[in-house]
Amino acid sequence: MSLLEHARAGLDRLSPEQALAEQRSGALLIDVRTDTHRTGAAGVPGAIAVDLTVLPWRLDPGFSHRIPEATDFDRRIILFCRHGYSSSLAAWNLRQMGLHRATDIVGGFDAWAAAGLPLHHGACRDLAVSPPWR
Repeated sequence: MSLLEHARAGLDRLSPEQALAEQRSGALLIDVRTDTHRTGAAGVPGAIAVDLTVLPWRLDPGFSHRIPEATDFDRRIILFCRHGYSSSLAAWNLRQMGLHRATDIVGGFDAWAAAGLPLHHGACRDLAVSPPWR
């Protein structure tokens, strides 16, 4: 079994439609696409962009520089990248930290867009670029 298969075996991965429904019920959507893939591209309304290099500590409820939405280990966190590979590994990593409800979107942002779900154009809330301690 590959690392990706191992990671995904422990996740309750969501379709884009399921992710939207959960977002509307209070789940936190995190965009982990690279700057290159986000720049000039559409985004998901209400998603927060967090670079993969800082993701674990920005979502750790016990860390002083966490994002305000990272309130507890029971928070539902749904990640997406461009195609759904990096986000699966990142969600698995968050589960290892104790964020037991972390998961990702099957097919990533591309599947979201292909499903005709809401998109926005323009700046999103990007915490990788503008952390609160700067």
